[in-house]
Amino acid sequence: MGDVAGKGFREVKPVDVVLREVLMFIKHTPNVTEVDLIDAVGKYLAEDVYSNVNVPPFNRSAVDGYAVRSIDTFGASPTNPSILRVKGYLPVGEEPGKYPVNQGEAVEIATGAPLPPGADAVVMYENTGRRGDYVEVYRPVAPMDNVSRMGEDVAKGELIFRKGTLIKPWDLGVLASMGVVKVKVYEPKVMLIVTGNELVEVEDTLKGGLPPGRVINSTRFVLTAMLRGIGCTVDYLKLPDDEQAIRDHVSKALTNHDAVVTTGGASVGRIDYTIRAVADLKPEYLNHGLAIRPGKPNSVAVKDGKPVFMLSGFPVASLTGFEVLVRPILLHMMNAVDEPRPRIRGILTRRVATPINTRSFVRVRAYLGKDGKVYVEPLALTGSGVLTTLVKGNGILTVPENREGYDEGDEVEVELIRPLFTEQ
Repeated sequence: MGDVAGKGFREVKPVDVVLREVLMFIKHTPNVTEVDLIDAVGKYLAEDVYSNVNVPPFNRSAVDGYAVRSIDTFGASPTNPSILRVKGYLPVGEEPGKYPVNQGEAVEIATGAPLPPGADAVVMYENTGRRGDYVEVYRPVAPMDNVSRMGEDVAKGELIFRKGTLIKPWDLGVLASMGVVKVKVYEPKVMLIVTGNELVEVEDTLKGGLPPGRVINSTRFVLTAMLRGIGCTVDYLKLPDDEQAIRDHVSKALTNHDAVVTTGGASVGRIDYTIRAVADLKPEYLNHGLAIRPGKPNSVAVKDGKPVFMLSGFPVASLTGFEVLVRPILLHMMNAVDEPRPRIRGILTRRVATPINTRSFVRVRAYLGKDGKVYVEPLALTGSGVLTTLVKGNGILTVPENREGYDEGDEVEVELIRPLFTEQ
C-alpha cells in the first residue's frame, strides 16, 4: 500500500498503472434497478436486450403510391403503360386483408401501411397516372421494390443493445417499438464525503455572508453533477477534519453504497486525515498519489471489493481525479466504456512547460483566428484551485508523461469541453 498522510509522497505511480492495479481488486457489482423507459436516458444498461418481435411487424409500403403485383408491371413504359384497376385506398393502420390484389389490380396505399395480400411491390405516385378507377403504370417494379420488409429494422431474436450501453434519447424509440416498457440499468449508489473545517455551505452564507478565512464548498456541486452524469445516485455528507469521524463514516458508507468519494485530506499535510482514516480500515489496495498535474494527491483504495476515491480538496485537482480515476473505474464496474469526446487540433500560442514523467492537464482557450486557423492559448499552468479557468476556457490539453511540454507554434490536440471560440 502507498504512503499515508504526514510521511510525504514516495515515488508516485502513473495513472495507467494505478488503474490496472485497482481493477484487479474490484469485485463488486453496482446497484441494478428496473426503470421506466423515460427514466432510462443517461443510464447504463445492466442487461443484454434482445428483440421479441420483428420491426416492422409486417411488410409495409415505404412510399405513397400503388401496391401491385410486380409481374403486372413488367415491360411498362410511358408509351406502353400497364393499366390496372384500383380496388381502393389503404391508409396506415387499416386491415390489409380488406383489399387483396389479384391479377390486373392495384390498391392505392399510404407510406407505412401494410402491404395487402397478393401485392409484392409498390409503384410511386410519380411513376403513375390516374384515370378514374384505373391507374397507368409508366415504370416496372421488381419484387419488394419500395417495400420495408418485416424485421428489416429489428429482427426477432436479434441482440439490439449490449449490457453497459449508455441509453440515448433515440434508443427509447427503438425499445418502445420492440414493446419494451422497462429496462434494467446500473444505478451505482455513491456516498460523497466532503471534509474540511474551512468549508461553508453556500446556503449558509445567504444571511450572514462568508465568515473570514472560510471558503464556500463549491466542489460538492461539481462532483455530484459529474457522478449523476454517469448514472449514479449520490448521498452527501460534510465532515470536519477528524480522522476518527472520517474513518467511521467511510466504513459505514461502504456497507450500503457501491463506492465512496471523499474530497480533502488526501495530501501529505498534518491535518490531511483522510488517507490515514482509510488506511486504518485495512483495504485490500491503497495507492496514495498519482503522477499527474494538477491532482498529485488524488488517491484510491479498494475495501471489500468496492472503491474509495480520495480526491484533492482543490476544485480543479479533484475534477482531474474524477476524470482519471472515478469515471473509468465506475464505468468498468458497469461494463461500460466512456463516450468519445470532441477533439480539435490547433496551434499553441505560447510554450507549455511540464515536468517529465507526469501527465499534465493544461486548461486552454481554443479559438478560431481571423486567418481561419485554430489557436490554443494556455490559461493556467499551475493552480489546482482556479476553477474559473474551466469557464473562461473551453478545452484541456493533455501532455503525456514522456514529454516536457510543447513549444510555441506546435500543433496540439485539445479535448473540447465547450464549443470553439471565435477571435474578436
